[in-house]
Amino acid sequence: LAKQQRHSSTYLLKRSPSFHFLPVLMMRTTAALLFLRVATSTTAFTPRSVYPLATHYSSTTSSLSMTSAKRVLVPIADDSEEIETTCITDTLVRFGAKVVVASVKPDGDLVCKMSRGVKMVADIPIEEAVGQSWDLVALPGGMPGAEHLRDSHALISILEKQKAEGKLYGAICASPAVVLATKGLVGGGATCFPADGLRSKMSSPVDDDVVVQGNVVTSKGPGTALAFAVKLGELLYGEEKAKSVAGALLL
Repeated sequence: LAKQQRHSSTYLLKRSPSFHFLPVLMMRTTAALLFLRVATSTTAFTPRSVYPLATHYSSTTSSLSMTSAKRVLVPIADDSEEIETTCITDTLVRFGAKVVVASVKPDGDLVCKMSRGVKMVADIPIEEAVGQSWDLVALPGGMPGAEHLRDSHALISILEKQKAEGKLYGAICASPAVVLATKGLVGGGATCFPADGLRSKMSSPVDDDVVVQGNVVTSKGPGTALAFAVKLGELLYGEEKAKSVAGALLL
């Protein structure tokens, strides 16, 4: 009976399709394992050889992103106006600009005490900005902060270069009168803070909140700082981007 059962089991195995497939399966499995062993010992198939491609793509993408970002210089000093400084820097970052804040303090100190006592830390001293290329130079106002900007030879040389190359620059509040007008960097028809002592320095000043004259943009003061910054962003990135940023700011 036992012999008959063994014979019956063997007969079933032989009749089963999987019985005939077992040798083939074992051969294919062995071949696959051998191939995997060879492949993992060859640099062409190791993950390490693929990673540099992904890293290169990532770094290239990052490089392209940085290349497309507009470079903006915002100079500050002791007693610069903090609302205007913050509106300019924050808004232009929202546009996608690379904003660099530079201190014009003669001793190179990066910490500036603003007009209402807020302390701001600049990224670089103004001397490091000389010789670099800027898509925009935007000056906050405030007194006597604007006078400190005016007295910075490094900053004036940067602004003169912007003018000579037809590149964008702007100023708000006291700076259009104290910096741009006194240095021959703005013509008639610009705007500034509506104080007689400032307007008298300018040629035919107007009362508009923001004035664009070619590559020069001027504005009146803290209450117009967001409109000023959005206009600068529009000139750098276009009207559609400006509408998007302005909408997010609820303007």
